[in-house]
Amino acid sequence: MTPKVRSHSPRAGTPPFYVYILGFLRLIRVQNLLIIVGTQYFARITLIGPRDNWIGLLLDPKLFLLSLSTVLIAAAGYIINDYFDIKIDIINKPDRVIIGRYLKRQIAMGLHQGLNFLGVVIGFYLSKWVFVVNVLSVTLLWFYSSTFKRQPFIGNFIVALLTALSLIVLAVFYRQQVDLLLIYALFSFVITLVREIIKDMEDVKGDARFGCRTLPIVWGLRRTKQLLYSIIAAFIISLFTIAHSLQNEQLFWMFVILLVPIAWLVYRLVRADTKRDFAYLSSLCKLIMLIGVVSMAWV
Repeated sequence: MTPKVRSHSPRAGTPPFYVYILGFLRLIRVQNLLIIVGTQYFARITLIGPRDNWIGLLLDPKLFLLSLSTVLIAAAGYIINDYFDIKIDIINKPDRVIIGRYLKRQIAMGLHQGLNFLGVVIGFYLSKWVFVVNVLSVTLLWFYSSTFKRQPFIGNFIVALLTALSLIVLAVFYRQQVDLLLIYALFSFVITLVREIIKDMEDVKGDARFGCRTLPIVWGLRRTKQLLYSIIAAFIISLFTIAHSLQNEQLFWMFVILLVPIAWLVYRLVRADTKRDFAYLSSLCKLIMLIGVVSMAWV
């Protein structure tokens, strides 16, 4: 029997307007959008610079438009993801379902298309390469939500790539400090990839019920963990190889510091077996990502 989303009927009374606003903000993951904006601005100031002109950079209209185009497309991506995932979310996250409860499906699709259009148009105004990155992001988000999210690994890979693109777009637009921007894009890619796979391990029961073929379902937890060990090992080797080739001592020591939480992540991953364990590991990945972003100030 197909689960239904409980909607607010006139008999139950119409919810206050602010309830719909809060529902929309939850739908577009406003906290994640703020993190994207903060990361892009922080990278622009610390990696590209000049740092002593940080006030001028904060007020730069082109940086504002670049960041705006990114978050518009990201918001559209969150909407279409929930649009396709409503049945699964009722099982995995019943209290977080917005579409069908506070927002009609037709309106959600219209918002998705409108936000994407604005993001792509702004990208076209800024430069042809930003336009290309934005179109690529829109395309990846659609196919991820409609198809690839339910496939082993490819969905995780796409989400990680989209996270990296939020820094890569700075590199293609400003064309300064490209090496550093790409290193941090690689960092965000790998940590996001690891976290997405861990989230699949956390949601394995709900995903299995709806026929999703994520890595933990296809391979099992043991083989999925082995893949994560390999990814993390290759990641650590790559970071230190890149730091050595660039002869950047500050970058090298930042990576040494990052080894501590990464080692703890691996230790807890070995012992993880329950939904609560994997939820903890997902939060730990967020912390590692935060440490990585903050480290931009010292390289």
